[in-house]
Amino acid sequence: MFRSADDVRGLEQAPGHWLRADVIAWPVGQLPPDADPAALDWRLLWSADDHIDPTASEPLPWGSAMLTPDARGLPQELAARFPHLRNHLCLRVPAEAVAEAREILRCQVAVSAHRPSGRLAAAGQLQLPGVIDELYSSAAEAALGTTWYYGSPTLRLWAPTAREVALLLWPAGTVLSDQPVRHRMIPDDDGSWAVTGDPGWRGARYRFEVTVYTPQYRRVVVNQVTDPYAQSLTVNSTHAVLVDVADPALAPGGWARSVAPRLADPVDQVIYELHLRDFSISDATVPEELRGSLLAPTVDSAGMAHLRRLAEAGLNTVQLLPLFDNATVEEHPELQVRPPWEHLKQLPPDSPEQQRHVNSTGGRSGFNWGYDPWHYFAPEGSFSATLASADGAGRVAEFRAMVGAFHDAGLRVVLDQVFNHTASSGQDNKSVLDRIVPGYYHRLTDTGAVETSTCCPNVATEHLMAQKLMVDACVFWARTYRVDGFRFDLMGHHSRANMLAVRAALDALTIEVDGVDGRAITMYGEGWNFGEVADNARFVQASQGQLGGTGIATFSDRLRDAVRGGSVWDGDPRGQGFGTGLLTADNGSGMNGDEHAQGERLAWYTDLVQLGLAGTLRSFRFGSNSRHAEVRGDDLDYGGRPAGYADEPGDVVSYVDAHDNETLFDALTLKLHPATPMSARVRMNTVCLALATLGQSPVMWHAGTDILRSKSLDRNSYDSGDWFNYLDFTMTDNGFAAGLPPERDNAAAWHVLAPLLADARLKPEPEDIRRAHAQALDLLRLRSSTRLFRLGTAERVLAKVSFPVANSWHQLPGVVVMAIDDTTDPVDERWSGLLAVFNATPWLVRQGLPRDVSDFQLHPVQANGSDDLVRTCDVGTDWVTVPERTAAVFVRPR
Repeated sequence: MFRSADDVRGLEQAPGHWLRADVIAWPVGQLPPDADPAALDWRLLWSADDHIDPTASEPLPWGSAMLTPDARGLPQELAARFPHLRNHLCLRVPAEAVAEAREILRCQVAVSAHRPSGRLAAAGQLQLPGVIDELYSSAAEAALGTTWYYGSPTLRLWAPTAREVALLLWPAGTVLSDQPVRHRMIPDDDGSWAVTGDPGWRGARYRFEVTVYTPQYRRVVVNQVTDPYAQSLTVNSTHAVLVDVADPALAPGGWARSVAPRLADPVDQVIYELHLRDFSISDATVPEELRGSLLAPTVDSAGMAHLRRLAEAGLNTVQLLPLFDNATVEEHPELQVRPPWEHLKQLPPDSPEQQRHVNSTGGRSGFNWGYDPWHYFAPEGSFSATLASADGAGRVAEFRAMVGAFHDAGLRVVLDQVFNHTASSGQDNKSVLDRIVPGYYHRLTDTGAVETSTCCPNVATEHLMAQKLMVDACVFWARTYRVDGFRFDLMGHHSRANMLAVRAALDALTIEVDGVDGRAITMYGEGWNFGEVADNARFVQASQGQLGGTGIATFSDRLRDAVRGGSVWDGDPRGQGFGTGLLTADNGSGMNGDEHAQGERLAWYTDLVQLGLAGTLRSFRFGSNSRHAEVRGDDLDYGGRPAGYADEPGDVVSYVDAHDNETLFDALTLKLHPATPMSARVRMNTVCLALATLGQSPVMWHAGTDILRSKSLDRNSYDSGDWFNYLDFTMTDNGFAAGLPPERDNAAAWHVLAPLLADARLKPEPEDIRRAHAQALDLLRLRSSTRLFRLGTAERVLAKVSFPVANSWHQLPGVVVMAIDDTTDPVDERWSGLLAVFNATPWLVRQGLPRDVSDFQLHPVQANGSDDLVRTCDVGTDWVTVPERTAAVFVRPR
């Protein structure tokens, strides 16, 4: 938007982009409508201090260089690298300014445009990441952070625009209130600054002192900051700590000897998404001093016994919510505040008082999901077992012990990574990156403000050194802790190139050199498409449908929404889906429409379920119940985009609940009719899980979904404390009816939630929870029993998987029939075919089939399993009967 001369005089905004040493891009919209760019006097201005006045007349007391408009526009290479700037004006920088570019970047930098009359037409500061990446590209090969050589550390910080950098060192044994020892750091041509110490520095606390110009304050500041590559920290992250992670003392024997289960194929992943604090904070079988800590998995407990049962049945991966250092949780145990649990237990189940007590802790509860990154290379201190281990190297050893314990339980360890944003930016005291290289690490708006579409300051991983941080961190966690995979939060805010860079770096790791086979490390994430990067606005995103052939998967919202019903964004959460009674068991809320509307929507949901079971493949062809024709997966609509987007079944992770939004039990509570018996709710929980678990893609379960976990209907429990995030592996209390969930994200629905929370019929008894768990174990056994549920390639899925009753007179509302034919090119030596029937209706169905199925029988897992009702299934010549709310699997012996 054009601004008048009075508006631009102060250079408050940064609409221009210095993309290459010889090219600046300027938005046409910043010029007056009557201005001819070619007729203006363009200038590059720079000042070591903030006193540039773009209206000043010559002689100027600051640096200045004439810029030349290039009518040809941006060079093709730059237009390709910065597609959102392709229509900007191209201003050519003269050779003398190009030669001084490195020094200019340490200053306030601006552009002005004057009319022939001398009147100011436009002015503004410049965004600098493009030219920084060009001039300091060699830094991508630098070993940043701390490296050790014969016991002596070298510390290296990348700060190309800094004027001076010093290391402030507090030797081990000193107190942080003492004056630090100051060591001058030496600049390198790649923009980094380095200093080498001696063996006596081990265990020292340190900060960097960076003298740098910051556009936020428009002056030179002296910032004391922690190391963005810090491998350990003091309590509450006030200082980094010098730790040699190769020290044998930090390698617990159990971790060093442990071996993670190896996947035969990425589609074999069965993932349990778990918050580490939830895992043990309420587990009385864990020693009190270890509850909520990294060491809780190292002891025998109800939680570990539960995970071992799941692993024995077929679970093979635990995905841990963020464990890197976060900016929110109070790490000092004596400063944490715990609500009065015994009092909360006495309050009514629909009371608002519980959430008031939880909120009153003011962020000091010790709980948070942790999606607010502060330091990407260091474990979060609040998970340390003791105050002493939180203060330095102890957290490294404890983290390794945790990984070893999960490996010993037969579980791979996947870490949740959050490179799309930081907790803070600018000069905030919890901002690190932006106080070292101001304006570089974060993605900026058209006027130079920090983008926040992720909810927090967005990291611009399209910038060279932001990508390097992302790659280096993943390699560090893999090599240092031997983790087995990474889940990427809001991965669609990263580029495909970012993800391929991480993949290539991991693939280069070997057992011989690094102690880990990087090719076995799995990668997947949230491929959502939104924000300033949506629709590839700034780069080709790592979003759904754009990662084919990379081996990097995305979560599928298609199956999730079809099973649950409605959308996670619905104001009224009672919208029903295939697995929650749409049409076949109306919940009486009135929001699902009449019978015709429900039937149309159920037909579409049924299509989405079928496609999800077939790996969400874009090339999969099947009979569409909503289109009444045979369609390809990418012909089916999902919110204006193709429903089928995967090239291979491993490109997708299927799920029906996660840490975000309501748990599956809570979704069923909201969406089923309140009069639905608990026994039916347990069965629907199993049917919903079956729709994700028995498909061709990797599957993820939210921790506790197998035991009816509730968060008292909380739709966003990121800061809802231990009270609403309760997880009970003794299977006594599922957490339901713990009071109205926090007003922050739930108040608009309290009128819907309160009657449900007050209804005693909706609180499961321990036997209900145990029954749900037993049925969930059978689902895992079914999946692991045969490769027919895990064919592994699109070619096999297309050849073997079908939905024989879809779009035919045999199709029953609320029923899906999946057939897998293994007569040719067999993958299972025992069975030549498989038939899975998912009956989400409240009645027994006699499902007709267009083929002879008389030689099929109930799968042995279910014939000998925990569910008496599924054993009543019957098989006829061309039909099967399946009882209400049941997922049944039939097999044909060879």
